[in-house]
Amino acid sequence: MDPNQTSIVRIARENGEEALGEPLNLGNRVRELRKSRNWTLEQAAKQAGLARSTLSKIENGQMSPTYEALKKLAEGLEISVPQLFTAPSKAQVNGRMAVTKAGSGEAHLTATYEHELLAGTLTQKKMLPYRAQIRARSIEEFDGWVRHDGEEFLYVITGVVKLYTEFYEPVELRRGDSAYYDGTMGHNVISVSPEDAAILWVTSLT
Repeated sequence: MDPNQTSIVRIARENGEEALGEPLNLGNRVRELRKSRNWTLEQAAKQAGLARSTLSKIENGQMSPTYEALKKLAEGLEISVPQLFTAPSKAQVNGRMAVTKAGSGEAHLTATYEHELLAGTLTQKKMLPYRAQIRARSIEEFDGWVRHDGEEFLYVITGVVKLYTEFYEPVELRRGDSAYYDGTMGHNVISVSPEDAAILWVTSLT
């Protein structure tokens, strides 16, 4: 193995990344990274500033790339050079993803909130993201506190809201403001702007 490559592997391990058996197949690793991005050889080579033939030879183990080529390749793949030599733990990667286009979330209407559940196609989620229109204008509109397990993050998208909690003074939040709090603590949110305020809510499910 090239001395530069050996030092890169050492650096990767010192950084606490997964140490794989020796030797790691660089060609296979590069191919996996390229295919995970759905890139053709031409696309990946262009992204890295390398010739297509050079990238092909690297993937097929027909050449040992220089350190400069490794740097270009890592930059093109938007990773660090050590990550070329350290595969992520399979226990940590499951490839789950869900895309929710604007306005296509699952709607849930209540007297005080209008929820749009995001990433509704994913099961066994660890957090629950949803967009909400705040219809309530007074704390008296609620039948007691809202409480649930887990923690919650609130981010104001438009308008102005007032966050009421069981143990803190009410706080007014404007566009771009956020709050993170314990969901088991009683809480309610009202809009204090003329229009219904819009917020992003993310609730942990653990």
